[in-house]
Amino acid sequence: MRMARDAMDRDWSEPLDVAAVAARAGYSPYHFVRLFGEVYGETPGRYLARRRIERAQDLLRTANLTVTEICMLVGFTSLGTFCTRFKRQVGMTPTEFRRRARAGGGAAAVPGCFVLFWAGGFSGD
Repeated sequence: MRMARDAMDRDWSEPLDVAAVAARAGYSPYHFVRLFGEVYGETPGRYLARRRIERAQDLLRTANLTVTEICMLVGFTSLGTFCTRFKRQVGMTPTEFRRRARAGGGAAAVPGCFVLFWAGGFSGD
């Protein structure tokens, strides 16, 4: 189970499916989902979504990227799903979270081109 959780922590921005992660852990998908829930108290999908939302919170605080760019960068493929899950987990929309996080001043946002380059989403061609 720890190998599977580590794989999700390491590859959170990549498209991951239960079958692939279960295979890394040496379990069938159904047994893996049940066992993961027993060990960690949440399904693999919820765990992965929570980790992606946590990463999105960091980017919303620090990066000069649109909510859509952050959504895609952290591994969500649907802006609607991202915003719904973000609000459910954090209690506010990504836009509202960004506004509140930046209202207190602090450091300037990192330019989006640097974040995209670092994440591999920018081609220098």
